[in-house]
Amino acid sequence: MGKPLFYEILEKPATSCIIGICSMIWFYIQKKNIGYSHVGLSYETAVEGNYWRIITSAFSHVSVIHLVFNMSALWSLGVVEQLGHLGLGVEYYLQYTLVLVVVSGVLVLAMYHLLIQRFKLEYFRRVTAVGYSCVVFGWMTILSVKQPSSKLDLFGFLSLPISFAPFESLIFTSIIVPQASFLGHLSGIVVGYAIAWDLIHGMSNYWALSLLGWIALVFVLSLKRSGALELNFLEIESVTDPSLPSVRFLASNSGRTLQMSALPNGNVEIV
Repeated sequence: MGKPLFYEILEKPATSCIIGICSMIWFYIQKKNIGYSHVGLSYETAVEGNYWRIITSAFSHVSVIHLVFNMSALWSLGVVEQLGHLGLGVEYYLQYTLVLVVVSGVLVLAMYHLLIQRFKLEYFRRVTAVGYSCVVFGWMTILSVKQPSSKLDLFGFLSLPISFAPFESLIFTSIIVPQASFLGHLSGIVVGYAIAWDLIHGMSNYWALSLLGWIALVFVLSLKRSGALELNFLEIESVTDPSLPSVRFLASNSGRTLQMSALPNGNVEIV
């Protein structure tokens, strides 16, 4: 008999928080009827400067099945938080989750760029990817190198040897779910191996916080640049009486407004 859920949550605090965040975002997306094109990542939107979508696409999901599959796998992979004796642990998990989100998103865009510019495959220009699978596949790969004896449990009844899980899952999802992003999943695997083999290394709390700060800055600036975020704190009224010049500061009724504009119809890939 397994441990009570409460104790497992305490043993996997970071994983539990991420699952909670993804679930709340999914609920908000469903409640507000937000489409994948509003939050997903595509080559076309990235070229337009919508870099904030690297973050929103990772934490957004198209359907409840999409969410449950990713979160079920992530919950199993949360064992990384308990492997401090192998040089992993909670801090390592948080630091390299940040790396996986950003680097795998950038790598997907680089793959799209190569396919579009070199091989003239215009299909990939408007393919929109959403989902946390890049990170999930990244942690599958890291765990397969660091702890090859582990198993990946899905939905509480399906168990896969972690050493084969990245490529088994890559092939399985590509066959069973045609919309699954092969390139998105592959990018997670590539970045996962780069981390596991120490090609990407040296992360500390200092560098993680620095990276988080830069991500927040680029996120806000790209939102502003793309027109998705208005920062109107000050409005100056024109003078109505030339003899009595006046300047008044008016507070905007709506304050900061987040606006989502629909993109032209394209293709969606879930990751």
